[in-house]
Amino acid sequence: MPVKLSLTRAKRGLGHENARKLILRAAKCALKCEGVDCPCALSALLTDNEGIREINREYRGVDAATDVLSFPLNELSPGQFEAEDCERDLDTGCVLLGDMAFSLERCAAQGEEFGHGFEHELMYLTVHSVLHLLGYDHVDEGEMKRQMRAREKRIMSELGEGNIEEAT
Repeated sequence: MPVKLSLTRAKRGLGHENARKLILRAAKCALKCEGVDCPCALSALLTDNEGIREINREYRGVDAATDVLSFPLNELSPGQFEAEDCERDLDTGCVLLGDMAFSLERCAAQGEEFGHGFEHELMYLTVHSVLHLLGYDHVDEGEMKRQMRAREKRIMSELGEGNIEEAT
């Protein structure tokens, strides 16, 4: 299933040589595991702690840096993806899923803190964000959070990247 990824770097020189490949790989796997079998498009912004803090403050009213932010374009129910309920790109017909913003600074720190490195952490944060774009949430410690964590673990296992630590 084709996935179109628009990747933007907030600052010149910011990034990681494999960031695009890692995000695309993790997004494709998450979508496949969630039963999404139609062409999709999403965007990713690579920024630093200062940049993500500004986005978090502007859009969520939270004046703090975080690792990843997700901005879904559709109101979906977890595990019940329906392409006909989604916005589409008028030129390509791709389902528009939404936007993700990653703090590469936070990603690197968490990868080191949890001992699995930057690449694993970036893929985990991508899986986490894609699940948000598909309607999953973890606002409380209840069933929704458990369901989301179980999906993350399954997808990371499919990626050959099992053994996730809870960072968010």
